[in-house]
Amino acid sequence: MSERKTITPAHRYRNNDKLVGIGNMFWNMSEEHGVAGIVGDLNDGVLRTADGHEFVNFTVCSYLDLDTHPKVIDGAVASLRRFGVLDHCIPRTRVQTPVLLELEDSLGELFGAEVVTAISTAAASTGLLPLISSGHLGNGVRPLMVFDKNAHVSLANAKPACADETEVVTSRHHDLDFLEDMCRTYERVCYVVDGSDSLGGYAPVRELAELQDKYNMMVFYDDSHSLSAYGERGIGYVRSHSPALDQRTVTVATLSKGFGAGGTAILIDGYPKETRRIIERFAGPLGYSQKMNAAAVGAAMASAEIHRTEELTELQERLYANIALFDSLLATEQAGSTYPIRVVPMSDETVIEAAQRVFAAGFYVSPVFFPIVARGTAGLRAMLRAGQTEEQIRQLCAVLVEAGARPAGARPEPVAP
Repeated sequence: MSERKTITPAHRYRNNDKLVGIGNMFWNMSEEHGVAGIVGDLNDGVLRTADGHEFVNFTVCSYLDLDTHPKVIDGAVASLRRFGVLDHCIPRTRVQTPVLLELEDSLGELFGAEVVTAISTAAASTGLLPLISSGHLGNGVRPLMVFDKNAHVSLANAKPACADETEVVTSRHHDLDFLEDMCRTYERVCYVVDGSDSLGGYAPVRELAELQDKYNMMVFYDDSHSLSAYGERGIGYVRSHSPALDQRTVTVATLSKGFGAGGTAILIDGYPKETRRIIERFAGPLGYSQKMNAAAVGAAMASAEIHRTEELTELQERLYANIALFDSLLATEQAGSTYPIRVVPMSDETVIEAAQRVFAAGFYVSPVFFPIVARGTAGLRAMLRAGQTEEQIRQLCAVLVEAGARPAGARPEPVAP
């Protein structure tokens, strides 16, 4: 009997041995210390575990607290009753009810773009990026796909599929010089990046627009963390700042975070109607029978109406006030930004214990470690929301200082020679 072959992985675009081998150690430690895998019932903004421990969750992406807004909840229920089905499970390219069309018209008016919906941002990116790579969403030229090193995993996971259509490279975070070099070298370049990072901060949208104008570069943004929380009528950071809102810019943004509903909006500008058909038919998961269900659509329709009122502005102002309060108490790299996420620096050795100490005091902030962040840059991620009280924020920051965080205005500790 001949010897069986073993497979040597290429590790060109991912390395699960490293990902699981190192990352799982931190996840196991998190569960062992009670700061991961937590189960609790929610009541008036406070979670309670089965053993009676109550805590305020400071790691929730619903930045305006619209996910608990009575109008959003009522919208979901009313949509179910109106359409009489949760999920008409057939691809929309074959048969569909009017539910998605009504939502896409509403979101299109709200955001000033052509909108296609998807069940999730991961599904949208998984489907769209290979079509960009093959030139079917763009100007017909297969571009060099440049993925930002810090691009969210929902973007980075599309690298192998894109590499079957074109060349794929990874750049350092927001490396504009590298991008310009690639634009000089290749006929077409597409840069894949978060418009708003899951660990805090915005993309250099205006500088990227200059490269788009100069070289016809395409940019694919995931702007999920700024939708609703930023901009007039909550249009997000990218659409508030980019002057290149045409075929050179594609944006995906979840409706599950600041928008408070479910599903995802794909925002495109300047494309002919035929391009929408290509997306619906050939963008992977977008052509399957899985799509936003009636409850998610109803919630999104209700949220869209709130976005058209002064209440949206009031919620944004309350969010910004809470962000400013947090920054006045703790030092983080994100301080001074309107971005609602703050990462409180900790060491790999202390981050789990610090999270456990904060949780015991009645607050939850998620410990982030490799592969969520680079090795040696662990921290506690806190997300600010409009509905948090001044007392809650002050108490949390006091506990964080006790756990090792640096107060605002304090001098950084000297680095050992």
